[in-house]
Amino acid sequence: MAVSATRLGLAGGIATLLGVGMARFAYTPLIPALVEADWFTIHAANYLGAINLLGYLIGAAAAHAATRWFGVRTVLAAALLITVASFFGCALDAGPIWYGVWRLACGVTGAVLVVVGVPAALSRVAPDERPKTGALVFSGIGLGIAASGTLVPWLASQGVAITWLAMALLASLLAAWAWFDQFRHLAPLSFETSDSAQGGRLPALAIALVMIAYGLDAAGFVPHTLFWVDYIARELGRGLAAGSRYWIIFGVGAACGPWVAGALARRVGFRVALAIALAVKTLAVGLVLASQSAWALGVSSYLVGLLVPGVVTLTSGSIAALAPAARQQQIWGWATLSFALAQAIAAYGMSWSYTPLGTYLPLFGVAAAALALATLAALAAIRAGGEA
Repeated sequence: MAVSATRLGLAGGIATLLGVGMARFAYTPLIPALVEADWFTIHAANYLGAINLLGYLIGAAAAHAATRWFGVRTVLAAALLITVASFFGCALDAGPIWYGVWRLACGVTGAVLVVVGVPAALSRVAPDERPKTGALVFSGIGLGIAASGTLVPWLASQGVAITWLAMALLASLLAAWAWFDQFRHLAPLSFETSDSAQGGRLPALAIALVMIAYGLDAAGFVPHTLFWVDYIARELGRGLAAGSRYWIIFGVGAACGPWVAGALARRVGFRVALAIALAVKTLAVGLVLASQSAWALGVSSYLVGLLVPGVVTLTSGSIAALAPAARQQQIWGWATLSFALAQAIAAYGMSWSYTPLGTYLPLFGVAAAALALATLAALAAIRAGGEA
């Protein structure tokens, strides 16, 4: 079967939409509905969200090994099936243990879809097609974030079970297309190297610096993805409706992010684009410290939303350019694990710190500092790996 970069990119986009965009981000706006419907207390609902993050860590650590034992196609098929099943499972009000099992399971398979599905697409297309293919792959994350601020709250108003069933039916159709059209036909990878890694040693320092930048980025956007709505609604006293509007702006940015990142990468290369994106993200997070005006909050919402999936797109493209095709899944798995660990540590650490601080502002300062360090690491990766 001939390889189509566009169709592979769409299949990869479905993997990230199901594994991250829906399995993770769609849960956040459902928390109030779960509490209002008396399915769970707020403490239990938040705990179930944390279980998903734990599953993502487990999946990131185990994904590459699983493909060595069972093969890429088998692992992708299982991950798609379990992720879809989790949406059906969460439509039942069967108690926290039942929910916890499914939230953990879709966390594991969400990471597997990212670690295995992304390089399954990017490593099988020509280098000059990767910016476009990468934009398609990571548009799934952006679409999931956008839907979490728009469609999911509307569905939630119709009922929790209806929301999960609607997502389950959509996920079933998308997963079936991705599997039957692309993933089941995946050809074995050539062991030839590509791009800057072609014909020479693996540029370990450049890859390590990219992974360090990626991990620091994960810590840097935690306040916007966890506390942004609450910060605007309660700390700034603007109200929940205003907080929700800024989250929608965040989602609009996220939907645009992979395409902007891909266009930038085509012009300047992946690693240069990554450094530029992290520098802009540093300024966007730091803007919160300088001003709480409506325009500042709007700009910060849009740019950070844009660069959440944008940086993921550029990081995966950087790794694809630096590593041979046969090593890309393993190295992308390491990068995803670095990201997941940093995100979890930052999330729990910042959540704990908020209680004694009583304000979110210092947390945005810590995030901006992490992103500044990420920018420096990305700049160093340009010099360490030769051509960007």
